[in-house]
Amino acid sequence: MFTQFLGNYLLQKGIVTRDQLFNAMARLSQSHIKLGTIAIHEGLMTANEVDECLYIQTREDKRFGEIAVARGYLSEENVSDLLSKQTPDYILLGQNLVEDGIISYEDLERIIFDYKADNELYDLELDVENSGIVQSIIEKFFLMAEMPANDLNVMYLELMFNSLIRFIGEDFSPLTPMIVDEYPITFGVSQAVIGDRDYITHIDCDRETAIAFASRYAKEDFSEFNEYVVAALEDFLNLHNGLYIVNVSNQQSKNIELAPPEITEEGVLMGVNKCVDFPVAYPFGIVHLIVSY
Repeated sequence: MFTQFLGNYLLQKGIVTRDQLFNAMARLSQSHIKLGTIAIHEGLMTANEVDECLYIQTREDKRFGEIAVARGYLSEENVSDLLSKQTPDYILLGQNLVEDGIISYEDLERIIFDYKADNELYDLELDVENSGIVQSIIEKFFLMAEMPANDLNVMYLELMFNSLIRFIGEDFSPLTPMIVDEYPITFGVSQAVIGDRDYITHIDCDRETAIAFASRYAKEDFSEFNEYVVAALEDFLNLHNGLYIVNVSNQQSKNIELAPPEITEEGVLMGVNKCVDFPVAYPFGIVHLIVSY
């Protein structure tokens, strides 16, 4: 999930465009991490040192690790340790952006440092998906939307991001959340979550985006907007909310029920308090994840 968070960070800072980000994301499964990229992330080499070793590689038939050891930048033990690490996609994303000429290794070094500092990720390891760190980053989405980052709110959004990764695809980036008095509906599916505190969950997007979203979820190639597309969106929201109430029940012993999903093609979504919009950008369009309290 750190890949999606880093994508959000890069977009917010204006470092990349959406097209540049999604182009780099699309190649993650075909990319292989380079030793220099890992060394920068681990703080064992600077960007200038990596660039120097890469330049020498163009002149000498040697591996990067050999050159780094010969120059005194890494030890043999460093090289062995780095090569044994499991590399997450968010590091590959940065490497792809370097290879695309969008940023330099020096930029990547600064981005990694600033990103960790902004999110207090000082103990983030390459091979650890730390749930506490994930939750702290998600809390910031609620803070940006001026909403309380309580346990249930964080649990819901974390599960939603995981559901998107699992059922739709990893190539998305959360955008800046917004809090609004009401939300004008384009097309979507709503479902009420009924418990100690009732609220409405809603997925909203244009019809072309709905077709692409449903195609990925159902693993079918839908070519037009029809009842199958609508049914796929209903099923996704119902499945996700079902997982959510099971988690809540298991962790907090709260009784929560779901109303049947409802199709919403026009009108305005509003709650007694506010609507929170968590937009998510995919290559095929923007999906709005809305919670109305």
